[in-house]
Amino acid sequence: MSTASTTENESNTQHQEKSNSEGRIFNQMTFLAMKHGAIDLGRGFPNFDGPEFVKEAAIQAIRDGKNQYARGCGVPDLNIAIAERFKKDTGLVVDPDEAVTVTTGCTEAITATILGLINPGDEVILFAPFFDHYNTALSKAGAKLKTITLHPPDFPVPIEELKCTISKNTRVILINTPHNPTGKMFTREELNSIASLCIENDVLVFSDEVYDKLALDMEHISIASLPGMFERTVTMNSLGKTFSLTGWKIGWAIAPPHLTWGLRRAHSLITCSTCIPLHWAAAAALRAPDSFFAELKRDYIAKRDILMKGLKEVGFKVFPPSGTFFVSVDHTPFGLENDIAFVDYLVKEVGVVAIPCSIFYMNPEDGKNLVRFAFCKDEETLRAAVERMKDKLRK
Repeated sequence: MSTASTTENESNTQHQEKSNSEGRIFNQMTFLAMKHGAIDLGRGFPNFDGPEFVKEAAIQAIRDGKNQYARGCGVPDLNIAIAERFKKDTGLVVDPDEAVTVTTGCTEAITATILGLINPGDEVILFAPFFDHYNTALSKAGAKLKTITLHPPDFPVPIEELKCTISKNTRVILINTPHNPTGKMFTREELNSIASLCIENDVLVFSDEVYDKLALDMEHISIASLPGMFERTVTMNSLGKTFSLTGWKIGWAIAPPHLTWGLRRAHSLITCSTCIPLHWAAAAALRAPDSFFAELKRDYIAKRDILMKGLKEVGFKVFPPSGTFFVSVDHTPFGLENDIAFVDYLVKEVGVVAIPCSIFYMNPEDGKNLVRFAFCKDEETLRAAVERMKDKLRK
């Protein structure tokens, strides 16, 4: 019998209450950071700006008068650039007009995909911990959630548990690789196993790949590229994480036409179309030379190593991330009751912000020993945060 944590009888109201609670945590940590002059290693946005060539492309588009409504699925040049990048990364050739939909960040790609392709009562399997927005969108769609917990230190996918959790009512498995908040990357073996189960049981995959260019220790693999999977996969991505432009909110979904049909109808009722001048800039960004992405990876490996080394010296048990710009740690050596109490102490008494990982689980108890730090900051900031913790955090 599966040990998966099932929530089939949980109401939409309960889902929404959890999502609202998560939102309050993020807002609260931002407020406390400002109030206490804390170094913010909590929310996942850089404290440095994106590349000049991308910003200049946006400015030029505005000057060229590219400022009015365009077609809802994206200006043709951006759709072509996304399709070109997807082919380069996965080997898959897709029709930019039929398979690519530009959205207001990956957040809206997730929302439109879920609202457009999930019916009330459909079962969706998530791997916990998970990005909090999934729960919000799934609750709005009336989905029945089943969660499977990934456990430290390596957060492996329990394939046998997944096999037992899939039922005749399972519509979707939602994956995120590289994974927020753990930094885990799904291995080829794990993805092959998930793909086989999806084909065998006629299940779709929604794949959130916003950190694909932040695959630090191993190759990123899009599950859509595996045999038999493109026809049953929606691949979601965005510009913000790769190009340090998180406020631009340019994202996209790539899917075969029969899935694109549904998500586009939801998209048309959510935002219709997104910030048009930024489409042209995003196209320029995606056509960056390979050297840009290689340098990005080198920079983030250096930032990760600075923070990981420092956290270990402070006394945390650190779970090394293979991707993203997050690292999860066990805070229990410091004797606080749970992750909420620890991050409250950390921001008020130490002057550093982290995120409690219990918000990423349906059952907060599963994450009460973990907190997440972001290393998408300049090296000076990371070192300053470590020094504060060394000086003020006591075991």
